[in-house]
Amino acid sequence: MNRTQVVILAAGLGTRLGSPLPKSLTQLDDGRTILAQQLGNIRDVFGDDAQVLIVVGFKQDLVMEAAPDAVFVYNENFDQTNTSKSLLKALRQTGDGPTFWMNGDVVFHPDVLRRVAEAARTGRSAIAVNTADTAEEEVKYLVNDAGLVTALSKQVRDAAGESVGVNVVAPQHKAALIEQLDRCDDQDYFERGIELAIDASGIEVVPVDITDLFAVEVDFAEDLERAISVRRAHGGPTA
Repeated sequence: MNRTQVVILAAGLGTRLGSPLPKSLTQLDDGRTILAQQLGNIRDVFGDDAQVLIVVGFKQDLVMEAAPDAVFVYNENFDQTNTSKSLLKALRQTGDGPTFWMNGDVVFHPDVLRRVAEAARTGRSAIAVNTADTAEEEVKYLVNDAGLVTALSKQVRDAAGESVGVNVVAPQHKAALIEQLDRCDDQDYFERGIELAIDASGIEVVPVDITDLFAVEVDFAEDLERAISVRRAHGGPTA
């Protein structure tokens, strides 16, 4: 049986948050870092069987010290590339099973990952989405009549909702996604790779609705405040 593999993208500079630390090491109100709550969610959903791969770059030693049991993939061009290239490096190190991945700055309820895992168990690639919000700076998506994702970017208009940064690629789609991430420009987000894989390779990606849960991507100080607020509203450290 293939071991569950989960990738955390934590290589970036995170300059917009104004912290000297990698964003994944930003502290929450319960004393944990964003990385620690993500690792806790992974354990909550998959137990101790999941292999965690963390893509590091900026101040990588600090991230490695914070997660000594993880496997690390180094993006040596972390200051010149975006998440498409970090995900590409990680996926090339994974096995034949489905691979989950998340941005290293997302504070989320463990059930977000659990719902994405349910989609993976049926052999599908999936993105977790919030259908209530479509902020201008967030990654948005469109679907066709079959409910499959057709577009995924910040530029989407009349969107069905927002992608929250927790995803899975099915085994049969992984090679296509790797190929298209390789085609991406250095500054592209990984969502561009998904779009190309849908358009050029015909992979099918389903949106998984997590609107009733919380998932906040922390780019700015106000995002951190919102993440802390909604986490408290949903019930504490493991929620």
